[in-house]
Parts: sequence; structure tokens; C-alpha cells
Amino acid sequence: MFETPAYAAADATAPLAPTTIQRRPPGPSEVLIDILYCGVCHSDLHQVRDEWGGSIFPMVPGHEIVGRIAQVGSAVTAFSVGDAVGVGCFVDSCRTCPQCRAGEEQFCDEGMTSTYNAMARDGSGPTYGGYSTRITVDAAYVLRIPDGLPLDAAAPLLCAGITTYSPLRHFGVAPGDDVAVVGLGGLGHMAVKFAVAMGARVTVLSSSESKRADALALGAHAFAATRDKATFKALAKSFDYIVDSVSAEHDYNAYLSLLRVDGTMILVGIPEVPAPVAAGALIMQRRRLVGSLIGGIRQTQEMLEFCAEHGIVSDIERIGIADIETAYARMRKGDVRYRFVIDIETLRR
Repeated sequence: MFETPAYAAADATAPLAPTTIQRRPPGPSEVLIDILYCGVCHSDLHQVRDEWGGSIFPMVPGHEIVGRIAQVGSAVTAFSVGDAVGVGCFVDSCRTCPQCRAGEEQFCDEGMTSTYNAMARDGSGPTYGGYSTRITVDAAYVLRIPDGLPLDAAAPLLCAGITTYSPLRHFGVAPGDDVAVVGLGGLGHMAVKFAVAMGARVTVLSSSESKRADALALGAHAFAATRDKATFKALAKSFDYIVDSVSAEHDYNAYLSLLRVDGTMILVGIPEVPAPVAAGALIMQRRRLVGSLIGGIRQTQEMLEFCAEHGIVSDIERIGIADIETAYARMRKGDVRYRFVIDIETLRR
């Protein structure tokens, strides 16, 4: 076993602090990765503070991991030492259910094994994430980072990126479609970039007028402030798709009214309070209200190649590991444009 520096929360009320964890040497089908960068997801904060319940402590968060391979197992042929690679939200699944066989491991019948805050399938204990200097992962769950993508700004693609790319692809966004993106945060800003690259006409809908300049700079064709109720009347039946990235409580029915006949509203944010949906909002225009999680390994690799082709990465603020509690506090206030990424070299030092 390898002693590995990490940052962990001892319990739901403790600040993250330096610690040491054990990493196993790679087995025949595994690789050992020296972590260079790890993105900070809002779900890290929720799970560290046990706001969703069921958190396992001590917890080492982080599921937007980018690094280079340090060792490969004897049966690994797809990767070599020195390759730039990534690890996203999960590191294992049952591999035999219909979803796993179809490359949709995120919907594994037995449940995917999360990169952190889960119990390893081999019974070895809890999984620890990317707020650490090394990680050992089965090569089947490792992504190749294409040449040309800056490694720090590529890290959030492994969660925020695939969370928004997957539904746009799955539900068939095509050139010329009108797409609205609700909320301009870590998820929303990626949805804008992807939809624009796919040829859609993109409108950002935000409660904050201050986001207008950012939305247009990211490539959006239009912006509308949703605090102005006239916006909903003016934009009624304007969109083929809506990507709703907001996790705060809001009225789904108001946004459904913005869809055309056969339009689709895709939820990728999870408000704490369930939102009522009026049947008429769906029935009268044959609209669809759907949800989407992340993507499987195959689609995540496809997304990374798409990003390399179109020059897409996340807008980030790079931080040192010692600044993580400050980053969490700023995330709660929405004070980040648009994703924090930890430079893991600061943990090595």
C-alpha cells in the first residue's frame, strides 16, 4: 500500500484538513494516477456536510480528477506511463446489467461505485476521491485527455461537462434548434458552450441581470432576466429545448410555458424542495419534462474529443488546497466564475 497525502473531513461539522490515506498498488487491470488537478463540485460541499444524508467519514472528496499515469497493471494495454488521463464521478459498476453492457454505467442496476463517499465493490472499504495526490483505478473507468486541452480547465469536464453534454446529445439537439439555458453557473456555462458548438441558437435565462455580459461572452445569442415576469410572456413558446441547471426552488411550470409544441425541458439541477408540475403545462403542447444524470465512460470520452475539436473547456479559478474551505463558502454564495480547480501540487508541498 502507498501512503498518500490527502485532504479529508473527519465528520460533517469538521473543516477539511491534511491527512494521509492508503492507496493500493495497481492490480493487473488497474492504473495508478499521479493527480495534478481536481475540480470542486457543489456536490462535494453537500456530501462533506452530510446534507444529502448517508455520508461516510472520514471523507476525501473530489470526482473531477486529471493527472498522469504513474504505473500500469500487467494486463493494461490502453494506457501507458505518462499519459494524461481523467477520472470522473464513478470508478466501478456491476459490468453485467443491461445498462453497463450498453455503456450507460451511471445507471447500473446495482448502483455505480462513486469515486468517493461509496463502499468499494471488493469490500476493501470506502472510496476516496481526488483531494489527494494519487489514485488507483481500473483502466476501464479511466478517460484519456486529448492533446490540446489544458489539464486544469479540463478537470470540470468530467462532471459539469458531461452532465450537460449528455442530455444535449441524448435528446438530439441539432443545428438551428432554439435552446434556453436556465442558470449560469458551473453547469449552465458548460451547457451554453456545448449547445453553441452543436449549432443551436442559445438564450440564457437568469435571475441575475449581472450575468448578461458573461452569457454573451460565452457565446450565447441572447439573454433574458427572469425576475421580470414580462420575460415569460415575451418568450412564450420560443424554445425547442430548455436545460435547467438551477438547484434553488423555482417554478417549473413558468419555464415549461416557454417550450414549443413537442419541446423538451431537461432537469440537471436538483432543488431541495420538490416542485409541483401542472399536467396542463405538459398536455396542452405535448411537452416533455425529463431528467439527466451524467454519461457513461464511452460518452464521456466522446465529450472530451468534442471539447478538443471545438476548443471547449471550463472557465475556472485555480486554488491551492488550503483554500478549499474559502472556496466552499464562496460556492454557497455563488461567488465563482465558474468552477474552482485545486492545484494538487499545493498538497504535495
